[in-house]
Amino acid sequence: MPPSRPFDRTVLDLDYAAAADRICERLREITARQLHRRGLVVAISGGIDSSVSCALAVRALGPERVFTLILPERDSSDDSAQRAHILAEHLGVRTETVDIAPALEAIGCYRARDAAVRATLPEYGDGWRFKIVIDGGLEGRFNRFKLVAEDPSGETVVRNLGLNEYLTIVAATNFKQRLRKTLEYFHADRLNYAVVGTPNRLEYDQGFFVKNGDGSADVKPIAHLYKSQVYGMARFLGLPARVCDATPTTDTYSLSQGQDEFYFALPYAQMDLALWALNHDVPAAELARELGITESQAQGVYDDIANKRRTTRYLHAAPVLVEPVTELAHA
Repeated sequence: MPPSRPFDRTVLDLDYAAAADRICERLREITARQLHRRGLVVAISGGIDSSVSCALAVRALGPERVFTLILPERDSSDDSAQRAHILAEHLGVRTETVDIAPALEAIGCYRARDAAVRATLPEYGDGWRFKIVIDGGLEGRFNRFKLVAEDPSGETVVRNLGLNEYLTIVAATNFKQRLRKTLEYFHADRLNYAVVGTPNRLEYDQGFFVKNGDGSADVKPIAHLYKSQVYGMARFLGLPARVCDATPTTDTYSLSQGQDEFYFALPYAQMDLALWALNHDVPAAELARELGITESQAQGVYDDIANKRRTTRYLHAAPVLVEPVTELAHA
C-alpha cells in the first residue's frame, strides 16, 4: 500500500487547467440547461473571489454574455472600485457602476448603525472611523466582539460591544449586501441572465455571507475551492497583478478590516489548511506542527469551525414549509 500523503501546504495544490475546464463546462451546462438563462450577472468588488468568478464566467460563456456591476457605497475603499474597473477592462465585459449610498441612507442603514456605535462609544461622530473585530476563535471559546474606532486625530479607541449593539450594527450593514443583490437580480431579470454567487469554500462552509444578500445566487462556481486555490486560479487565468495581489478585506466598515479580524480564527492561508485538515481527519497535533501553534490552539480552531457550522446552518436553509407541497417535489 503506498504511503499516505504528508500533511503540509501541498495538500491544497490543484491542477488549475483541469479545474477551470470543469468549472466552465458546468457553468455552460447550468446556465443553459438547468437555469435556461442566456448569460450571467456578476457583481465585482475588486476582490479575488468575485474576480475569479467573473473570469470563469467569461471563459465559459464569452464576455458578451457576462454583465458586471460595481456597487460602491460610503465605506467602500476607492482601491476596490479601481481594481474592479481594471478587471472589467481586462476581461472585456460590460459593466455598470451604481453608488448605493443614497439608497442605504434612505432606508436607514447608516443611521441605525451609527446609533448603535454611539451607544457603545458616545463620542463617536463626524470624522470617526470604525470596524468590528472578533476574539476567541483560536481558543475555541465563544466569540466576543469589540468595537475598534479611530477619532479624527488618528487615536484608536477599543470598546467591548454589547450583544444588542453588535446585532444592530451587523443588521444595518447587511443592508449593503441585500441591496447589491437586488440590483444584481434586476439586471438578471431584464437580460434573462442568472446571478453568480462568489463565496469560496471557506466562506461557504463557515457561513461568512448574508442570507438573501451575497448568499443569494443561482450558481456558485467557486464554493468548492479553498481561498488559497482561488488565488492560484486567478494567477492561472492571468488576471491583473492588482487583483492577484490584493489582500482580502470585508470592505464593509470605514476602517480597513481583515476577514480574520471579523470572522475567522486565523488568516485565510492557515484557515484553509485547518479546514482541509478537519475535513480529512488530521489530528490537531499535526495541524499544530504545520501552523506553528499549540495543540490546544489547533483544537480550538477545529472547535470554532464546528461551532460556526452549527450556528450558521440557518443561512444555508431553504424556507421551511408548514406542510409539503408534494406536486412540486417531482416537477
